[in-house]
Amino acid sequence: MTLLSTVLPSSWLTSDWYATLTAFVAVNTLVYVVLSLSKVLPRLHPTTWWSPRPDDSRRRESRSIYPGPPGLEP
Repeated sequence: MTLLSTVLPSSWLTSDWYATLTAFVAVNTLVYVVLSLSKVLPRLHPTTWWSPRPDDSRRRESRSIYPGPPGLEP
């Protein structure tokens, strides 16, 4: 008597090729999880973490279309 829910014989589930296939699917799933999380999460900018001075992230001159008077820092 066979169960209707059994798809593969138990001898297949213990074979080497099935274990290799299972490992490949597991690694492939982890790669796609990491890739999808990297698309969803905000991008990290490590160069802004270690700035020698706090004013390094600001521009020295205004680059606006309508710049203010000369010498006026933003």
